[in-house]
Amino acid sequence: MPKTSARLLSLLSLLQTRRDWPGALLAERLDVSPRTVRRDVDRLRELGYPVVAMKGPDGGYRLDAGTELPPLLFDDEQAVALAVALQIATTTGAGIEEAAARALNTVRQVLPARLRHRVDTLRVTAVDRPAIRPEPQVDSDVLMAIGATVHGREVLRFDYSPVSGPARATAGTSQGCGGTSAALPASAAPPGSPTGALPQTPRHTDPAPPPPRRVEPHHLVTWGRRWYLVAWDLDRDDWRTFRADRITPRTPTGPRFLPRELPGASVAAFITARFRGVEATEGPDGVGGWPCRGEVILALPAAEVLRHTREGIVEELGPDRCRVVLGSWSWPGLAAAIGRFDADIEVIGPPELASAFVHLATRYAAAAQPRATPDP
Repeated sequence: MPKTSARLLSLLSLLQTRRDWPGALLAERLDVSPRTVRRDVDRLRELGYPVVAMKGPDGGYRLDAGTELPPLLFDDEQAVALAVALQIATTTGAGIEEAAARALNTVRQVLPARLRHRVDTLRVTAVDRPAIRPEPQVDSDVLMAIGATVHGREVLRFDYSPVSGPARATAGTSQGCGGTSAALPASAAPPGSPTGALPQTPRHTDPAPPPPRRVEPHHLVTWGRRWYLVAWDLDRDDWRTFRADRITPRTPTGPRFLPRELPGASVAAFITARFRGVEATEGPDGVGGWPCRGEVILALPAAEVLRHTREGIVEELGPDRCRVVLGSWSWPGLAAAIGRFDADIEVIGPPELASAFVHLATRYAAAAQPRATPDP
C-alpha cells in the first residue's frame, strides 16, 4: 500500500479530474478499501479541501467549492498553461497586472526544474503603440461586477462617463461611402468610444448628470487592449457597445432577462462589424465586412503585395502584375491604402474608388505647391 501522503495526493488528483466519483471506483483506482477512502477524505477535509459526500445506493464524493482556496494539484501541461496565462494576464489592461505577476512568481517557485525551464523560455513583453495619452486601465472590481451581471443575466444600471479630451467628432473626418462627411470609425480613429458613447458636452457648460444607463449585458469582450461591454440598451432599444473603463456600476442590479440573439451570428462578428462601421448582418469577415470595397490591378508581384496586406484578396496575373480587392471605411481611405504600394494602379471599380483617386491627386498636387512666404 502506498504511503498515506502519496495516496492523498493521488486521491486529490482524481477528485480534480471529474465532478462526481463513486466511492467504489475511487477505492478501485487507489487499490484500497472503501473504508480507507473514507479516512483519506476526512484527512483532505482537515487540510481545507471541501470534499462533499454524495448520498445514494453507491455513494460517492465530489470536490466542491469552499470559503478559502486550498492548495491545488496540477499536471505538467496544466502547470505550464497556468504560467503562460499569468504572463499574458499582465498585458490585458484589466487592472490585475501586479497580482498576476505575483501569482506567476509563486507558481514558478514551486514548479519542478523541468517545467520551470519550459516556462522561462517564453517571456511575454507588452509593447504599446505610441499614444498621446496612456491607455485607460479598468478596475478589476468593475470587470467582476459586469461579468457577474452577464453570467446572471441581470439588467445592469451604470453611470457612463464622457470621453476625456477633445471630442472625437472633430478628431478626424473623411468622405464616407455615401459621399458625406463622416467621423472615423473606432478602428481607424484615435482612441475613443464605439457606438455606445455619449455626446460631447462643451467644457464651459455644467449640465445636469445624465440618468444611468439601463442595459441587458450579453458579453464582456476585449478589443485592441481595451475592454467593452456588448449589451442591449433598454432606453434606446438597440444594441450598443460600451467601454468598460468608463462604466461605474450601480446597485442593486435589475431583474433577470432572457438573452436576445446577437446580430452577426457571433460576438466576434458583431464587434468586428461595429468597429468597421457596418451592420453585423453584412458579414464582417474578410473584405465583405468593409463599407467600401474596391478592385484594382497593381504593377507589382503578388508575393510583394501579400507581405503588406493583412486583409483582402490578392491574385497573381503575371510576374509583375496582380489583382487586389481591398476594403476600408471610406473611399479616400481605400485609395490611400492602395497608393502606399508605390506602383502603377489600374482601377477596375467601382466608380467611387476612381473618384477618390482624383480627389486625392488634387489634394496632393496642391500640397506639393510652394507656399508664398508672408511679408515680415
